[in-house]
Amino acid sequence: MDALPKGWTVVCQDESIFVYDCVIRSVWALKGSKPIVKITGSHKMTFVFGALSLDGHQLFRQYSEMNGDIFLKYLKCLKRKFKKFFFFYDGAPWHTAGQIEEFFERNKDCIVPIRFPKCSPEFNPVEECWNQGKDDIVGSVLPPTFDGLKSDISRYYRTKRFELDIVKYLCH
Repeated sequence: MDALPKGWTVVCQDESIFVYDCVIRSVWALKGSKPIVKITGSHKMTFVFGALSLDGHQLFRQYSEMNGDIFLKYLKCLKRKFKKFFFFYDGAPWHTAGQIEEFFERNKDCIVPIRFPKCSPEFNPVEECWNQGKDDIVGSVLPPTFDGLKSDISRYYRTKRFELDIVKYLCH
């Protein structure tokens, strides 16, 4: 990707939901037995927005909800961090809110929005961040409290360095 204009980078973005409930993804059980899965019953959720750049930088933020206003807030954080970038993102409903289109129009000199193809998570390297995070953060043991889960998520995405080949994903 040597053809990028000077001072520009490529940024891929996505969001994920972490639910404070059952974390068992699969379980081994004796044939004929009924597996027991412990759940919290709380259904509390936290939402994480994440971005990876071609030059190895990343930005993860955790929010209590996921909507157009929150996405706009996150976009402003991305703009401060990356300055000028080609922005790859999906077609989630909160990405198409009127204020988002207005933001892109006002910032067309420094942000070039590019949508991933519909139903194609394999093009987005941030999806791998969610897969690794959900395995590493909760694995098979749910933190004892929802605040503990949120704290573990913050610590993980603040300190983990994802060394993913973004070009490989985009040219999938």
